[in-house]
Amino acid sequence: MTTPRDLVGGTPAATHTVTFDGRELPVQSGQSIAAVLWAAGILAWRTTRENGAPRGAFCGIGQCFDCLVTLNGRPNQRACLVPANPGDTITTQEGTGRAELGC
Repeated sequence: MTTPRDLVGGTPAATHTVTFDGRELPVQSGQSIAAVLWAAGILAWRTTRENGAPRGAFCGIGQCFDCLVTLNGRPNQRACLVPANPGDTITTQEGTGRAELGC
């Protein structure tokens, strides 16, 4: 099957990297954090508060809050909306992501 990329001969190139749970991931300019994680085969990057169930992107437009990550030490960042910037440190968010804030 021929894809649109096959027709134009384009190959996306990583422009920088981010780190997710200690793993360096390539990023194309303009990608959201969720897109970077999906491209790396990572489908879950948050656990629920009640039973630790895995969560990742669900709606993809910032409405459901299932895609929360801790970004550069700040919890509760929506991975589907936040662009990945050079050198970002992204970590799996456990529950509400507030343990380190003393709440």
